[in-house]
Amino acid sequence: MDYNVYLLATDPHDACKDVIHSRDTNLKIRVFCLDNEEFDPNNSEIQLYGYADNKLYAFETINILADDALDVVGAIQWYAEYIDCPLMEILPDDPRAGKHMAI
Repeated sequence: MDYNVYLLATDPHDACKDVIHSRDTNLKIRVFCLDNEEFDPNNSEIQLYGYADNKLYAFETINILADDALDVVGAIQWYAEYIDCPLMEILPDDPRAGKHMAI
């Protein structure tokens, strides 16, 4: 079984500006800390959400390719383990009241 290897680009000035990169594919996912910043979803990308340590995160792909779409959840699970929250619940829709739902 093949396992993807993920790398993390971080902003030394803002802990909420992480970008997950797949070493072996073109997959990139931007991480947003929704408690601290605005998030305007891009309709051309995939968005998923997750709670970890009572914080809500949004994950949005960057220039997603069809071949990489199946790896998005695995990359988010890797990130959840990286931030020491391996039981993060990954949600398809923004759980905040009044936000749009995925169709």
